[in-house]
Amino acid sequence: MPVALVTGGSAGLGRALVHALSARGWVVVTDGRDVDRLAAAAADLVGVVPIAGDVADPDHRAALAREVGWHGRLDLLVHNASTLGPLPMRPLRETAVDDLLGAWHVNAAAPLALTTLLLPHLRAADGVVLSVSSDAAVEHYETWGAYAAGKAALEHLTLTLGVEEGLTTYAVDPGDMRTAMHQDAFPGEDISDRPTPESVVPSLLALVRKRPPSGRYRAADLAPATARPDAEEVVA
Repeated sequence: MPVALVTGGSAGLGRALVHALSARGWVVVTDGRDVDRLAAAAADLVGVVPIAGDVADPDHRAALAREVGWHGRLDLLVHNASTLGPLPMRPLRETAVDDLLGAWHVNAAAPLALTTLLLPHLRAADGVVLSVSSDAAVEHYETWGAYAAGKAALEHLTLTLGVEEGLTTYAVDPGDMRTAMHQDAFPGEDISDRPTPESVVPSLLALVRKRPPSGRYRAADLAPATARPDAEEVVA
């Protein structure tokens, strides 16, 4: 049975991906900061192990690594948990250094630290590391500076680690999605025209199945012609 670890699995894209992998017979370790929301997201799912906590907490990262260690392998590591930083979002001139560092810790440093802990299990399975990035990592939007810089760092760290460790690593821009996090970025606006997180999942599964060279990809460019719900759709 393939094993995945998906951070931020209690909502949005992480939740949708956990559900899809569970339906395909994967063992999925996942986390989230809100205990009740994480439990609800994992309820009735087969093979899903929810572990509540903050990926920025080293003790929590160690707990995730211990759980993966029980399985002895890690076929897929998805860095999905992230933060926009202080809300409402603000220009860089109004952003405190501590707030910048806090956002970068969650969005870049913590994923690197977690990947480092899991290297033996990734090597054992010839696993894939997939970091969920953003178009903000390569574009420049007002008030998105703290978040964007963290995502740009995440991309570089992910792909550099792949080169250093001989791993298959991807940084993926999922595009705009109808999520609570996206709503936080646009308070009071109607975002109902954005695609659902579930609509992005087939692109991620296709990427993992096809295993092209490591690099940066856009989900919109990865969408399979026909989304198949069978187990062959994704094999790490």
